[in-house]
Amino acid sequence: MTISDLRKNPLQTKEDFDQAFLELIEPLKEIISAEGPRGRLDLGSSGTVYSEDEREIEAFLRPLWGLGPYLQGQEHPESIYLNSYLQGIKKGTDPDNEAYWHDITDFDQTIVEMAALSTFLIMNRQLVLTNFNDHELLKLQNWLLQVNQHQLPDNNWHFFRVLVNVALKKLNLTYSQEMIEQDLDRINEFYAGDGWYFDGAPVQRDYYVSFAIQFYSLLYYKFMNQEDPQRCQLISERAVMFANNFKYWFDADGEAIPFGRSLTYRFAQSAFFSGLVYADIEALPWGEIKGLLQRNLHQWFNQDIFSKDGLLTIGYHYQNLVFAEGYNGPGSPYWSFKVFALLGVPAEHPFWLAKAEPLKVLENKPSVDGRNWYQHSDDDHHLQCFPAGQFVTFQTHASAKYSKYVYSSKFGFSAPKANYWYYEGAYDNCLALAEDDHYFRTKPLDDDFELLDDRIIHYWHPWADVSIKTTIVPWGDWHIRIEELDSARELDAYEGGFSVPFRGSSYQNVDRSRATYDSQMGRSSIEGVVGFLEAGFTKTEPNTNLFFPLAGLPFLKTHLQVGQHLLVSAVLGAPKGYEQNERPTIQIAENSLQIFDSFKQVQIDLRRK
Repeated sequence: MTISDLRKNPLQTKEDFDQAFLELIEPLKEIISAEGPRGRLDLGSSGTVYSEDEREIEAFLRPLWGLGPYLQGQEHPESIYLNSYLQGIKKGTDPDNEAYWHDITDFDQTIVEMAALSTFLIMNRQLVLTNFNDHELLKLQNWLLQVNQHQLPDNNWHFFRVLVNVALKKLNLTYSQEMIEQDLDRINEFYAGDGWYFDGAPVQRDYYVSFAIQFYSLLYYKFMNQEDPQRCQLISERAVMFANNFKYWFDADGEAIPFGRSLTYRFAQSAFFSGLVYADIEALPWGEIKGLLQRNLHQWFNQDIFSKDGLLTIGYHYQNLVFAEGYNGPGSPYWSFKVFALLGVPAEHPFWLAKAEPLKVLENKPSVDGRNWYQHSDDDHHLQCFPAGQFVTFQTHASAKYSKYVYSSKFGFSAPKANYWYYEGAYDNCLALAEDDHYFRTKPLDDDFELLDDRIIHYWHPWADVSIKTTIVPWGDWHIRIEELDSARELDAYEGGFSVPFRGSSYQNVDRSRATYDSQMGRSSIEGVVGFLEAGFTKTEPNTNLFFPLAGLPFLKTHLQVGQHLLVSAVLGAPKGYEQNERPTIQIAENSLQIFDSFKQVQIDLRRK
């Protein structure tokens, strides 16, 4: 099977998934052979917040997320990679060897990679015991045990320590049951309800819930169901609830919503569903789980995510360092190999025999615990998510990744390169404000928010003396934005629509109150209803959009004097080839606003005096 084969047909059988994994790990073979079993891989030169040596250790260990279950799922676990990995692990955990990984310190990046190593050890316990002598096992034990003596970030990292201690337990080595209990109790304190956790910070509901906390919970369930049945029963119940919520993050084509940090992990987006298969928890019908996995992987294999020599790159739909986090190194994308957890399941499992089923979701669904409002089109081919009350601290592009008004499975979103000029910031789907038309600010973390059945409301302050209430009313392909501002500053205000792939100015249509652009992806349009002075279209800085290397966006603009203001706009994001609904009628009275069409009506009470 080649990359070309992966792009042609969705994966069906266990053999298909096995071959897909082997194709993706194949480019590492030559590098492993050239560098020898030294417990490191040099996959590139881009920098991270951690050292070059740690980047190479990460690149070596992360593929174990796939190699571990692949070997477990083989009747005769032989692999051209096996000896290199076993020898690399022995050298890396031997303090007397020049290839020793290093002594662990507080908040050490290598603790992250201990989780992949530990999972590999558990899945292939007999293989490890056969190939490691007592002296080598002792060194492995002592290196892993260091994690119990050091501080971790107060988030999903607690599970890394759990997996380390479970691995030591399964290998009949020294471990800490006290530390397992302590870390699992702390993780339980992150539980938010309806299957959702937050990742250490209550204002986050991102993919770390799915491919970290929930995924590791499923591994714990698989490994410890007999020893810890009460906790594992709770894990199973929460996984079922989460599956019935998390499936709303996908559209009918398999595209998951681009949202939050660590998007370079790409098809780890569907790793949770693979974890369900591995844990044998039928949280959704097996056919439905198979469809979600199959479609997500198929659409990813059809994106430009590989280097010329077949390595996974940093980026999203294409290679792109602009929006990467400081912890995204050349080997980081192999976190996506978590999606291959299901390779550890035998071919007779009902998942492999099931027929892939289509996406099954309601048209729209507010989720208070998930801090999101989901809008699927009638045919489910377009997903729009309207988050509220979400943010991340000490990470790049926090507002762009968590605080835009809407995120789309077809139009993606953009992250700024700079904030001096509007086009540099690529401020799609948000209100961008500036003094003297330079140095723009957008919505940070909400001061407060409301997720209602028919609207999303944000309360926020871009400056201490500028107060804004933003009400978003989803309406099919459209949504209505009502911005109520009380400002002690004179400001320039830009309301951005959906980004589109830019092909030239001939595809745009702009008049004083409306800007529209028709692209190969579909139509993006924004119309000023109240308060805006002009409409426009700008080509944004290259590589700011996650989907399109060169993008543009329609926008509205106005100038605001000190005082109270009302801005109302109608925003359209309609994928090409799918029927779009008409814009609803908007009528404004002195203290209220009505939105209606032939089928429904929504009334908004305005707070202005």
